Amino acid sequence: MPDPRPASPAPGPAALLPSAFDALPRVAEAAASKRLAVFLDYDGTLTPIAATPELAVLGDHTREVVRRLAAVVSVAVVSGRDLADLVERVALPGIAYAGSHGLEVQHADGARSTVPGASAYLDALARAGDLLEARLREVPGARVERKRFALAAHFRLTPDVRVDEVRAAVAAVAGAVRGLRITGGKRVLELRPDLDWHKGRAVRALADALSSHAPSLPPYPVYLGDDVTDEDAFREVASDGLGVVVGEPQQTAARAHMESVVEVVRWLEALTERIEAPSA
Repeated sequence: MPDPRPASPAPGPAALLPSAFDALPRVAEAAASKRLAVFLDYDGTLTPIAATPELAVLGDHTREVVRRLAAVVSVAVVSGRDLADLVERVALPGIAYAGSHGLEVQHADGARSTVPGASAYLDALARAGDLLEARLREVPGARVERKRFALAAHFRLTPDVRVDEVRAAVAAVAGAVRGLRITGGKRVLELRPDLDWHKGRAVRALADALSSHAPSLPPYPVYLGDDVTDEDAFREVASDGLGVVVGEPQQTAARAHMESVVEVVRWLEALTERIEAPSA
């Protein structure tokens, strides 16, 4: 049976997109007539991009804003971080978490699941991690972050003249260890299992699960993200929800934008207030 949803729009420059604040009435209305679910990236969306991953700490005020929103609609945090790390950093019960770009999920009830087949790549990732660490040991500022289902080669602190060495090392390891693919982000390259899975598919699975609890109401997924890996989610929600890009990349499949993490927090607060208003 053909997919009844319309095709995703072609990517365009974020600078030409309307502000996400213009979409607030539409999103708030969806909370009454549809199964609204808000999906939030972590780094660059809930927290500013930091020099190293461990420095990206969720502020108490932002955590409280997300907690308040989760009291009125379904909320999930979706990240390339390990699931355990993500859960520890956000530290909010009753919401869903998708780590490793959706390969591992903690549902709102606390139950955990892993995409079938992902665990078969653990040995390959371990071998690749050893090779990548050896190749990058002498590159200043380069750092290998070992995650359960990915290897991240960070080069935010690497001099520009040495960045090509990081790219070459990642490519060489991908060629030496079968079953892994290269993906990119902001000053980071990752080796991930070569599975047909990404943030977009994770968001769709979570949105469909929400919909199954209220089959008479269609889902309305809203996704906020800032990086290349979020584009899969923007494309996925374009047909029946809203993708919001944070910052201004040259090309994006999102349909609205916000300039900064500060605006994200303001927008989440405003959305919560609009949803709470009818019962006030």
